[in-house]
Amino acid sequence: MKSRFEAKKSFKTCDIALFYKQKEPNLHQTTLNWRIYHLVQQGILERLGRGVFRIGKNYVFMPEITSQQKSIYNKVSSLFPFSNFCIWNTFIINEFSLHQSNLNFTLVEVEKDCLQSVFYELKEIKKNVFIEPTTDIIDNYIAGVKNPIVVKTLITEAPIQKINEINTTTIEKLLVDLFCEKELFCAFQGKELRTIVEESFSKYSVNQSKIIRYANRRGKKEEFIYYMKRIQIIDK
Repeated sequence: MKSRFEAKKSFKTCDIALFYKQKEPNLHQTTLNWRIYHLVQQGILERLGRGVFRIGKNYVFMPEITSQQKSIYNKVSSLFPFSNFCIWNTFIINEFSLHQSNLNFTLVEVEKDCLQSVFYELKEIKKNVFIEPTTDIIDNYIAGVKNPIVVKTLITEAPIQKINEINTTTIEKLLVDLFCEKELFCAFQGKELRTIVEESFSKYSVNQSKIIRYANRRGKKEEFIYYMKRIQIIDK
């Protein structure tokens, strides 16, 4: 199986079925499903999405959570215990980028209903807090301060993960956000974005169904798919 599929970026259940039925033409679907399940459990197959696989093991991207992030997260969660939010810092992008960015900022993404409230609460305890910054604010203020905090709306159904009891970004969310918010993440565009995407896919397991679904939630599904095909990350 490895020699048959190792060169492919991805393949589907029907491809695996054809592989087995060359020697077992009467193979039942239930038997095939159990084989695939065990191959995934053993790390021989990696599930990229529903019915989509590649050879290899699962390597989950787990970004570092700093003490500052923990402090901010605990503050927000204590004041808004029933709100969904996540926190991450742009320094995690340096793992994938060619050029290391000197401008790193913390993003606090919260539900729209409590966006203003979270912003004002953080302004009470932290300096350099910005809410949904425009291009001018980014260029004239955020770029020139130390450890800025950006408060922005969390897209509903965004793919987040919990690390040490703190909600943070996933690799799928990170890549789509960089693609969609070119002004906020201006330091990671052009060739840099391509490098980040390629490095992400080569180092970690990226769920293609999840990443496309999130791009759709952001209203950029077609543009994102076109981009991914153009840089040959996903097959036509």
